[in-house]
Amino acid sequence: MLLYIHIPFCDSKCFYCAFNSYTDRFHLKHEYMNALKKQLKNDLENYVIKNNKKIETVFIGGGTPSTIKAFEYEEIFEMIKPYLAEFAEITTEANPNSASYEWLQSMKNLGVNRVSFGVQSFDNDKLKFLGRSHNSNSAIKAIQNAKEIGFKGINCDIIYGVQNDTMESLKKDFDTAFSLPITHLSAYSLTIEEGTKFFLQESAKHKDRSSVKIDDEELSYEIFDYINKNGFHQYEISNFAKNKESESKHNYGYWQHKEYLGVGAGAVGYVNQERHYPSKSIEEYIKNPLVFEVEEIDLDDVKTEKILLGFRSLNGVEISLFNEEEMKKIDDLIQYNKIYIENNRVFNKNFLLSDELALYILD
Repeated sequence: MLLYIHIPFCDSKCFYCAFNSYTDRFHLKHEYMNALKKQLKNDLENYVIKNNKKIETVFIGGGTPSTIKAFEYEEIFEMIKPYLAEFAEITTEANPNSASYEWLQSMKNLGVNRVSFGVQSFDNDKLKFLGRSHNSNSAIKAIQNAKEIGFKGINCDIIYGVQNDTMESLKKDFDTAFSLPITHLSAYSLTIEEGTKFFLQESAKHKDRSSVKIDDEELSYEIFDYINKNGFHQYEISNFAKNKESESKHNYGYWQHKEYLGVGAGAVGYVNQERHYPSKSIEEYIKNPLVFEVEEIDLDDVKTEKILLGFRSLNGVEISLFNEEEMKKIDDLIQYNKIYIENNRVFNKNFLLSDELALYILD
């Protein structure tokens, strides 16, 4: 079982961010962490202890986990410690502007062994355009600090497909990342999501104004090739690792359709073929962290999700999932050199085509 812990506080709201995060609720931090512990206690009792399960991975995400003082996490780690699997991967996200040396050291002391930095770019003008609150130097220093402190895994997020991005400008970002002691790189294509500043800007723009987003599939292929040539293999559409050990076990758990607990406001949990949705409102969540909406996931939904997620990653899809008609389509795609079968699993050769291939088979 996986555990995701959501921290919905941010120093600033990035212009592309659609996550459940707030910049004006800092006075609720302590109350929120207390409510989060109540939900965690409840979930551990009902889904972990009762079923004699172990927590394989922990991911503290946001929002910005580094806006919360490290001591506020101490009780959380005490609660989960008895149920952690041996060598459990424990990741925290962090922003360079708030992840001080002391904070990183304290989180490492608590048991965190992997840190994921929301860098997005090392170009200061691009960072301002994206609404990021750090600069290039603080990002470089944060990554160097994490290495010095002794984190086993260090991830760097980079966003591409932004207005004025070129392969040459992106190479500078990636080259800076490669020069740093990272073990993992996440390269995300900018998406414009409803409710974000970029979405409002796109909706209101005039014909003579350029889009904030570049739609260039060829650019994606160039980026993937460049990252691969620099020693990071692609194991999912947006994720690259220096070696097998450096791949995110937590992400893999999602792609394998493992059960997971989602603790915190707006965090999603998946247990007993049900998705659980706590309130996104921090105030409502604090009032009652044990109230959540339930969505039942039927076997057809499970199958579709396994195929979509499996084709997006090196996880692949168990061949027994497919019926006779779908196997005929798989044979067609093999003939066109789009997919292949190995050890009774179906693998996709081109992650950028993952959705199209999955929908073709399932249609």
